[in-house]
Amino acid sequence: MSSDDTTPTPPGRKTKPKPPMSRLMRLSLKAVDWATDATRRADGTLNRLALSVLDPRVPAFSSPCRGVASRDVLVHPPTRLRARLFYPSAAAGKDERPPPPRPLPVIVFFHGGGFAFLSAASAAYDAACRRIARYASAAVLSVDYRRAPEHRCPAAYDDGIAALRYLDDPKNHHGGGGGGVPPLDAARCYLAGDSAGGNIAHHVARRYACDAAAFENVRVAGLVAIQPFFGGEERTDSELRLDGAPIVTVSRTDWMWRAFLPDGCDRTHEAANFAAPSAASGVDSPAFPPVLLAIGGYDPLQDWQRRYAEMLRGKGKDVRVFEYPNAIHAFYVFPAFDDGRDLMIRIAEFVAESAAATAGGGGGGGE
Repeated sequence: MSSDDTTPTPPGRKTKPKPPMSRLMRLSLKAVDWATDATRRADGTLNRLALSVLDPRVPAFSSPCRGVASRDVLVHPPTRLRARLFYPSAAAGKDERPPPPRPLPVIVFFHGGGFAFLSAASAAYDAACRRIARYASAAVLSVDYRRAPEHRCPAAYDDGIAALRYLDDPKNHHGGGGGGVPPLDAARCYLAGDSAGGNIAHHVARRYACDAAAFENVRVAGLVAIQPFFGGEERTDSELRLDGAPIVTVSRTDWMWRAFLPDGCDRTHEAANFAAPSAASGVDSPAFPPVLLAIGGYDPLQDWQRRYAEMLRGKGKDVRVFEYPNAIHAFYVFPAFDDGRDLMIRIAEFVAESAAATAGGGGGGGE
């Protein structure tokens, strides 16, 4: 990957972080940043109409696209919660009869976007979930959770638990009854997400672990946290040093926390701060699953993510950390970054190994 040339910075002027990437990629990221800033308002609201134009929803495809098909399912009728189900689907030849499908592990995925932006039908996340399903040979249930500021915390966490309860019902183990959907193995269930979605996946794992016995079929075997969005009242070194990097800035994350957290709460709240005393419930349970954590070297949130790993290890949990020194926040949704392919391989290995441990009698608890 070629990088732009740097020019000397005048004394006293702050140097913006310049991760290695092409000029075209840099311009594309500036467009993403502009769309984020142009649609969020100072009063804490969003211009949803403008967002619908800048981030149009892409349809699901029942026919395989690069070996993966998809369909939209209704997860929780009372809240009209929907999700997009992705599943490997090899097209059979004209005179061939496809072999009986084997039950697939299920990855319950939560998209990023600061709790407020994007959706399960955004082009970037539709493509990312297809890649995860293809690499991991798994079904991916991408949850179109309710977003802030219209729906504050804990709405997104409630929607995550609703997705697990959907999978707990055997009637939904064939993708909601649609033809061509392989059976789903709810006993090999994984939670995954990036950025705000990684935060949601963590808190859904906590809730699950607090009451795992309430689920008859779902067993959460692992948690994939891709650059999860955590925070606190202090400014970490990486937040200050990398402020101005693509996607994440201090002003944007401050706005996102204000839009998401319950009214009157600051970033000491357990939703943001995993070190808060109230945030320990669930994590202390043996049912809290092993974690794969991805960290990027140009992500301003990396110091919080490393503290997250330290917290989990301090509680005796199984944590695998993969560092990508040249990676920006949300790097893996941009095909131009080669590190995205390595992360897909790591996720596939994690799912395969965790599934084998579950089949062999290993629980969802940490070591």
